[in-house]
Amino acid sequence: MNNLKLVKPQIDLKDEYLSFYQEWKESGEDLVPWVISKDPSDFQKMLKFLSDNEMGVGIPEDWVPDSTFWLVNDRNKVIGAVNIRHRLSEYLFNAGGHIGYGIRPSERRKSFATILLKLSLIEAKKLGIKDVLVVCDAGNVGSEKTILNNGGRSDTDYIEDDGNVIKRYWIKNN
Repeated sequence: MNNLKLVKPQIDLKDEYLSFYQEWKESGEDLVPWVISKDPSDFQKMLKFLSDNEMGVGIPEDWVPDSTFWLVNDRNKVIGAVNIRHRLSEYLFNAGGHIGYGIRPSERRKSFATILLKLSLIEAKKLGIKDVLVVCDAGNVGSEKTILNNGGRSDTDYIEDDGNVIKRYWIKNN
């Protein structure tokens, strides 16, 4: 487990990422974090999109810059992905948080999410984010445990227009 690391999306991990992406698509589940929903068929274009987002280039007016990393093991298998928002918009403050993450379906329930969030907090700290907001749907017990395992402190829930309850947690990151 100690051989896991976060890496920036890169061309030499194309085959591993496509395997990760395809497995998730075949599961029929929502793609989380949102950046993995980007079609990777033009891989270079996807990498440029992620790089541009990090630099704040070409993002919509109501968006914020964000950094994407992949969680890989010592064989460069892509286990998960994380998207770190550099600051909070009103939407992110309510329902998105600073950090969105996901673990490929076949690798869940192995503590990878807890490690992914722990490593993500280090990256958030490098961005100067000292109080990190992480959210999950009320029914997502695994994500809630992951957040709590990383020091999450409960804040007021947010109820979306469709009635979905978003549990909000703050993690001190200093």
